[in-house]
Amino acid sequence: MAQLPDQTIHRDPQLFYWILVPITVVMVLTGILRHYASVLLATPSKIIDRPTMKEQRSLIHGQTVRNNHHVLSKKSFEARREVLINAYESGAYLKNGAGKDQAPTNPLTDPGAMDGMMGMMKNNMAMIIPNTLIMSWISAFFSGYVITKLPFPITIKFKSMLQAGVATKEMDPRWMSSISWYFLCIFGLQPVFVFLLGSDNAASQMAQQMGQMGPPPNQPMLGAGPDTNKQFLGEAENIAVIDHYSVLDDVELRLLKGIKG
Repeated sequence: MAQLPDQTIHRDPQLFYWILVPITVVMVLTGILRHYASVLLATPSKIIDRPTMKEQRSLIHGQTVRNNHHVLSKKSFEARREVLINAYESGAYLKNGAGKDQAPTNPLTDPGAMDGMMGMMKNNMAMIIPNTLIMSWISAFFSGYVITKLPFPITIKFKSMLQAGVATKEMDPRWMSSISWYFLCIFGLQPVFVFLLGSDNAASQMAQQMGQMGPPPNQPMLGAGPDTNKQFLGEAENIAVIDHYSVLDDVELRLLKGIKG
């Protein structure tokens, strides 16, 4: 199969300095400003009251015992299972007390849910407004420019992603337009933000949110809260049906077998 000749486009070398470098610098500065703006707009976390903390930790305790039952002896696991099942079914860990209705929280009257919704709106605004302004700036001044060429071959499937704003069917897919460079910077500058701002920075988190198109992690959504009593009853059923085994079962025989072998 004959190899296609390399496509050469005569372009002004100044495009590298007047388009590629400014877009990259603006994206880096915008990410840094977005990070500090998110820090200033962040809602301070509220202190969880003791009964709520007891509910959460008790449920986590049951899940931990269920997931790590193999490191416990049979006697130790059976004792834990009996205590947890009795406490879950009797409602001993419920913050409102056993036998009382656990009505779901109304999100319109729950301060925690409202704070979570406002925090999500602030994050979305901090992400949408700068990206809209930068996209408008690039479309107004740099639309239609081909600024760089990738040093490695790619397939034709990447043409629409790398040549946005350039309606040319015959162009080599390795050539990249200015608008495509902007989208590449959104996801490709995350290592730079980690180096400048640390691993837990708002710039990288918002880029990941754009890729996943979902809400921020650990961010409460608008809706009724979970029924804790049902969670306890479900966890009690999960613990009750576990077929326990221990990693220490027949350990002496396995050790002797390994020594003989």
